Amino acid sequence: MPPRLKLRDIAFFERPVPFARPFRFGAITISATPQLFVRVEIEVEGKGVAVGASAELLVPKWFDKRPELSPAQTVDELRRSLQIARQLYLSETGFRPAFGLHASCISAQIKACADENIPALAAAYGPAEIDKAILDALLRAVGTSFFEGMADNIAGIDGRMSLDLTGVDIAAFLKERAPLPRVAIRHTVGLDDQIEGEGGVADARESAGARYFKLKLSGNPEADASRLVQIGKELGTLGYDYSVSLDANEQYADLAALRALIDQLDRDAALRPIAARLLYIEQPMPRDITWQTALGSLAERAFIIDEADDSYDAFLKMRPLGYRGISSKSCKGLYKSILNATRAARWTTGAETFFVTGEDLTCQAGLAVQQDLALGAFLGITHAERNGHHYVDGFGETPLAEARAFAAAHPDLYADAGQGIRLSIHNGDLLTGSLNTTGFATSVHPDWSALRPLEQPKSLQEYPA
Repeated sequence: MPPRLKLRDIAFFERPVPFARPFRFGAITISATPQLFVRVEIEVEGKGVAVGASAELLVPKWFDKRPELSPAQTVDELRRSLQIARQLYLSETGFRPAFGLHASCISAQIKACADENIPALAAAYGPAEIDKAILDALLRAVGTSFFEGMADNIAGIDGRMSLDLTGVDIAAFLKERAPLPRVAIRHTVGLDDQIEGEGGVADARESAGARYFKLKLSGNPEADASRLVQIGKELGTLGYDYSVSLDANEQYADLAALRALIDQLDRDAALRPIAARLLYIEQPMPRDITWQTALGSLAERAFIIDEADDSYDAFLKMRPLGYRGISSKSCKGLYKSILNATRAARWTTGAETFFVTGEDLTCQAGLAVQQDLALGAFLGITHAERNGHHYVDGFGETPLAEARAFAAAHPDLYADAGQGIRLSIHNGDLLTGSLNTTGFATSVHPDWSALRPLEQPKSLQEYPA
């Protein structure tokens, strides 16, 4: 039986994160945004009290892209999602497994957020971050690592949130996991990133020797094709082979626009360097159109959903429409990632392959990148988008003593090569050895005294018209 716990407290904090360069994706350019930190205290039956932590950027205009909302309003939606989740989780006063606590709250969370006009993807953010911190505390209380604990299903994940999976299916999948010792980085090329020359996509100082590249798309087939030709020429100078994925962040208006891009990828010789190395295309169309539109003949290429993944049955709904993959992001919920990976393994046959990918909303050095990296390594995701080290200067405004504590505890992940403590990338890979420690992939916690409390979100009515 999985250990049972009850919550004693949940606290939220944030820290400003200025970017070293603008990050443009979809319809927004980010130059700074706050990072959330969660601290929970739990009591575990027979084990006593433990504290756990998690972290994630509060990213604007990704969870909710409605044009009438400002970036600040969409960040306040995430803060409100956290507040609602805190109230729901703390109202569950009995002892129960970690997944049972999540399952007892998630439906009420989605409804309460919908009542405040917060979409399901943003609604899931609050539980996702609380769940990571709870799991960290639980693993510490029991004295085991994420890799060992999850293999034994310490959270008690069962089939109650999935119509197609049983608890036996899930437990068997978890038991079979052999965490990867290293995960290749997939280097993001944002829409404003330099392409050519020094500082461009083939500059090893920028891409850190990556063999995988994630190329952002604008939604304009002609402009995107022209830009991909440029990128292909530059990547051709690397001196080694590479692979790419394309990410439109919902910018392709409909299937006709998407087909125009695919036609060029199929027919234009200048695009062959990209087309021949293309692994998959991520979330090309808006989520509401995605849910209603079959890919048809376009499904000959591999497509995945990301922003359209706003429920436990999203992968089930997308499979008949021609999608073969789905993203894993701990900001969308680690339990959902695990269930989707279980599905992909069960659905894959000699005739069809289904998969889970590792994507990133700029996971920052420290808790966020470590916990998301551990999740991917556990699920067997061999390469993952990692862009926090590219758009933010090391640990950013993290106090030096805190950054040094993380570097000392995880020396295979961080190093100071004369520019401050930064993510350490080994021939294009991140090493996961030090993540195999008591707790959820971290031996240390943030300096709570150096963080400010989570800012109180404004209601939509408080914003100027």
